Amino acid sequence: MASVIGFKVLPFSMSNSENKYGSRVKVRCLSGPDSTLFSSDSVVMNGTSIGGERERVGTSIDQGNGQLRSKVEEKKKVEDDVLETFKPLWDDGYGTETVRDYFDMAKDIVKHDGGPPRWFCPITCGCPLKDSPVLLFLPGMDGTGLGLVLHHKALGKAFEVWCLHIPVNDRTSFEGLVKLVEETVRFEHASSPHKPIYLVGDSFGGCLALAVAARNPAIDLVLILSNPATSFGRSQLQPLFPILEAMPDGLHSAVPYLLSSVMGDPVKMASVDIETTLPPGQRIERLSRSLTGLLPYLSGFADIIPKDTLLWKLKLLKSAAAYANSRLHAVKAEVLVLASGKDNMLPSRDEAKRLKNSLQNCDVCHFKDGGHTLLLEDGICLMTVIKGTSKFRRSRRHDFVSDFLPPSMTELKYVSDQIVRLFRFASGSILFSTLEDGKIVKGLAGVPNEGPVLIVGYHMLMGLELTPLCEAFLREKNIMVRGLAHPILFSKTPESSSSEFSLTDWMRVFGAVPVTPSNLFKLLSTKSHVLLYPGGPREALHHKGEEYKLFWPDQQEFVRMAARFGATIVPFGAVGEDDISELVLDYNDLMKIPVVNDHIRDFNRNVVRVRDKTSGEVANQELSFPVLMPKIPGRFYYLFGKPIKTKGREDILKDKQVANQLYFQIKSEVERNMEFLIKKRQEDPYRSIVDRTLYKALNAPSHEVPTFEP
Repeated sequence: MASVIGFKVLPFSMSNSENKYGSRVKVRCLSGPDSTLFSSDSVVMNGTSIGGERERVGTSIDQGNGQLRSKVEEKKKVEDDVLETFKPLWDDGYGTETVRDYFDMAKDIVKHDGGPPRWFCPITCGCPLKDSPVLLFLPGMDGTGLGLVLHHKALGKAFEVWCLHIPVNDRTSFEGLVKLVEETVRFEHASSPHKPIYLVGDSFGGCLALAVAARNPAIDLVLILSNPATSFGRSQLQPLFPILEAMPDGLHSAVPYLLSSVMGDPVKMASVDIETTLPPGQRIERLSRSLTGLLPYLSGFADIIPKDTLLWKLKLLKSAAAYANSRLHAVKAEVLVLASGKDNMLPSRDEAKRLKNSLQNCDVCHFKDGGHTLLLEDGICLMTVIKGTSKFRRSRRHDFVSDFLPPSMTELKYVSDQIVRLFRFASGSILFSTLEDGKIVKGLAGVPNEGPVLIVGYHMLMGLELTPLCEAFLREKNIMVRGLAHPILFSKTPESSSSEFSLTDWMRVFGAVPVTPSNLFKLLSTKSHVLLYPGGPREALHHKGEEYKLFWPDQQEFVRMAARFGATIVPFGAVGEDDISELVLDYNDLMKIPVVNDHIRDFNRNVVRVRDKTSGEVANQELSFPVLMPKIPGRFYYLFGKPIKTKGREDILKDKQVANQLYFQIKSEVERNMEFLIKKRQEDPYRSIVDRTLYKALNAPSHEVPTFEP
């Protein structure tokens, strides 16, 4: 029986002059009683080494030029080069690999595909961050292990990625595969007992992941299951399976086209590397070319899954589903199910609901337009989903500060182009800041680049100012602003734990943190730029006639914390909510409406209270979402005041009166900033969206629309 090697090594690259994609993977383990690893010029074919001699594991590392050096030297070099974090707007590589690369590599792998199941690491994954957890990918029915090809570069930044390859002619039983993965999981756990181990299971791999989790409840596992095949017994294709067995070999060439039509959406597969911002005509033209180029690849299914293998895999799926379903009660792991709404092979949406009710700790993320091969389609970056659902962690518990990974350029472009594009166009935001000498300038030059920085200001109605503010800091200064948000945005409810990827998930991706003293402490200690609204939901959900009125606590809450870390405090004001919408029904109005008021009371009964009743008007935190009427949009204006340094101000820490004086100084500065903007916006010739649109039509669309001189 094949077995995984029993100790951890830096693997060799596998290459082959006949295998143009061989250099894209590193082979971790080959099985057998003598646990060995193949050198960089060797290839495994039918269980034997071709083109090179086998090297004993753990003795030496091939540098790629024939020279060898000790594993200790290699490990030390790798550790020296490993990053602890990466900067915002990093390159996640999403879109550089497509489903065509999957077919190319898969067909090339199966040409000389022999031996037992084994692990490999894609070269494109690169070197992960320091202390990154291990991610084991368990493939679907194809068995190639290449199902994450679109996500290798992004996942490789945060995980040590290993993919399971099941050769096309391998007939290892499901129980044998479970033991294979289990041995690897136990080895990794023994190596790093305080780190979680991620199992990403695609379809059949989802059954494999659940089976391993059920057998190892004491190990900290995070399961990410993409359309798991636990519902195989209820597959829409069950009536066709007997026909496949009786089908003559000559007709098997038609099976790949049948499978491709039910396993995924060819249009979404072909759209992976097409820019969404292209004009409709160009986008349709490129999509047409991509689809035309993709169709010839579909015949490759016949090589990846020959008839005998297909029939074996169907039997394997049946036993896998039965095995996993009988042990769901024993699964203690943290589970995230990715469920497609247009899965033509499995009833994945209904199955996700069943798994959520059957498993002890299960969340579901729905993709209403996704097909069965969700991980090979456009519109889902797995790394983004992991971050947005707070599943990424390096230890036993998720930490919003230490486990945060900055957004990538792909994520910023997606949010800007797909989610807030119209709002960004409507608001036409303009930002000003104040230099050390008191001069007001356009842009963010007055805000310090080096943290810790505490940005304190007014919370517009419904928090409308947040998106333009955070985007401006990323684009102009490449700085990630960590916003302290109400805990309700992070609380688990039956609705939030079984929904599509939502706006609150995107808030997590872009750095939102539950507002607690400990999180503020952690953020300032890591020299972050922190966004704080002392008025909280009382300002963001204010009543009629309360525009631009501050509802801050009577006592300072953040000044002494900022002084403890020598943080620079930047007060800011933002105006424009009255230029984009009109408040029609506020909390007082809604509480007069029968039934509606009951819903509001029920909603608030379980809401976490950030402050107690001694905090004045700001403690009035009955939450309800007001009814707004849109206006012809005006413009948003921001003014960041002169930075206030607390470094070396020991008097703030020792004397509460001094701290309170500074607190009220900051509050007054925020009010003055808003008064300045309300007055000066009258001078803006492009305050209206109509005027801004005409300006862009007459000039280059990329030109920034002018505004008043500060």
